[in-house]
Amino acid sequence: MIRVVVVDDEQLVRAGLRLILEAAEDITVVGEAADGAGALEQAQRLRPDVVLLDVRMPGIDGLTVAPDVVAAGPKVIMLTTFDLDEYVHRALRAGAVGFLLKDTPPRELAAAVRTVAAGNAMLAPTVTRRLISSFAERGPARRDAARERLAPLTERELAIVREVARGHGNAEIARRLTMSEATVKAHVSRALAKLHAGNRVQVAILVHDADLL
Repeated sequence: MIRVVVVDDEQLVRAGLRLILEAAEDITVVGEAADGAGALEQAQRLRPDVVLLDVRMPGIDGLTVAPDVVAAGPKVIMLTTFDLDEYVHRALRAGAVGFLLKDTPPRELAAAVRTVAAGNAMLAPTVTRRLISSFAERGPARRDAARERLAPLTERELAIVREVARGHGNAEIARRLTMSEATVKAHVSRALAKLHAGNRVQVAILVHDADLL
């Protein structure tokens, strides 16, 4: 079972998310919180696989607490009402692995939780890639610094991280580049290590910063 904590200041939203997630046979909601302090306490005490974390809440909000929740171990997906939000972009840089709109269809919500729990980033083509493209800092200095960080990658690793930045999972990358999924996974792991990146979203932002798409 994938163990999830839901964090939102509105009880109705939390109840709706719980209802949607627990309709899936492989997902269980083990805790809820209404603010950032509660999110961190739940993450540290319950050790969930995934935390759905609202961006804007009274007191300690999702953006502020996201790095601490990530450090506690779970994968973090940001929740927001807004499809373009610079605060979410900063949270992705801090280690969150994706974000969803609160009106995401139930099937997509459950699929996103499974994707993140499996160790992949939630780069929804209509949401996350658009956000990264809009808020990545693409000045010459940022671009040159990003390209310098990417320089240690082999030609094959660079091709793969560009596919990661396009929002493709390992299976799709394997199909597009004509290699096995296991080979793709190995290349992604080596690229993450070389780039000192914590997850695929951080790699995707780096590729966007380098203006390589």
